[in-house]
Amino acid sequence: MRVQVAIIGSGPSGLLLGQLLTNAGIDNVILDRVDRDYILGRIRAGVLESGTTRLLDEAGAGARMHAEGLIHDGFSLSFSGRRHRIDLKRLTGQSVTVYGQTELTHDLMDRREATGGKAIYNARNVTPHDFGGAPYVTYEKDGVTHRIDCDFIAGCDGAHGASRAAVADKGMKAFERVYPFGWLGVLADVPPVDHELIYANHIRGFALCSQRSLSRSRYYVQVGLEEKVENWSDDAFWDELRRRLPDDVAQALVTGQSLEKSIAPLRSFVAEPLRYGSLFLVGDAGHVVPPTGAKGLNLAASDVHYLFEGLRDFYLDKTDAALDAYSSRALARIWKAVRFSWSMTQLLHRFPDSGDFGQRIQEAELDYLTTSHAAQEAMAENYVGLPY
Repeated sequence: MRVQVAIIGSGPSGLLLGQLLTNAGIDNVILDRVDRDYILGRIRAGVLESGTTRLLDEAGAGARMHAEGLIHDGFSLSFSGRRHRIDLKRLTGQSVTVYGQTELTHDLMDRREATGGKAIYNARNVTPHDFGGAPYVTYEKDGVTHRIDCDFIAGCDGAHGASRAAVADKGMKAFERVYPFGWLGVLADVPPVDHELIYANHIRGFALCSQRSLSRSRYYVQVGLEEKVENWSDDAFWDELRRRLPDDVAQALVTGQSLEKSIAPLRSFVAEPLRYGSLFLVGDAGHVVPPTGAKGLNLAASDVHYLFEGLRDFYLDKTDAALDAYSSRALARIWKAVRFSWSMTQLLHRFPDSGDFGQRIQEAELDYLTTSHAAQEAMAENYVGLPY
């Protein structure tokens, strides 16, 4: 097979990039090591910035998101027995959309199928080759090795995929911060406790009340890295969540059987650069952020925006200026989002080594937020998403 762009990874970033390219008449193929059903079974975050929703519309995959997504004009911070709302709409003129990543992925897959886009699932041992010269990708399927020649390779296959592994010894510099805790998360078919998200700072640790729809909720509590998910019954989780919420919220909490329960460690990671000849790292292949600031999926979307601009200009306008600038443009926005995610994590979690002084600083920062318009505006500006 010969295509202009080979895309490794069929998550949101790969599917979004592929659809934008298809709409522009740029030939591409998507490869993934697993099947479609496995991808659609993964539970992921779903707070979308306006830039992400705009790209979905541009891809022609935004109709169901607009029909079923929940518009949030703000969120609440809970601490020291107080609850303060950050009014995103008033502070920035923008809102965010709550729409599950699984649903977004489904929409992009359906759109790709409807427009005749090529996708190869269950492609084993996908490997990028010769991206410093004449690039191609190999994979195995049904016991046969296949080769795809291309002009460019987009590595959209996540933190543990073949793309990052292929450049690990090609001058890639890694920046990483591992946090000393994780999030125990539960998904349940119960109505959300509030119409907006609640971020709670509590002496027992962080908690988050989130949602996927008006009847499906996602809740999290901070736990130590030594915790095992099998040691947490549903009742134990709900009891611990109530302890970390304001009394009125805890009393309104509707509980039920968990549909999914897992523990996710938190870390920040950035790879530099994001381009290696004809291979580009996109989304989690190039960076990972803690979910506190709801930036992971949205950063992947902004990467796609920059890379699509570069590829479109290369093929349609015969200029490679935007393609050459992909890494620097994407990284400038990535580091700002990494900073915001780090600051939100520092602000809301209990760190085992912070001591009394560190705790007082955290409390002072939260108190400052409630009294400073400028501080709230800065938080809101970052939360709704910086422009690109």
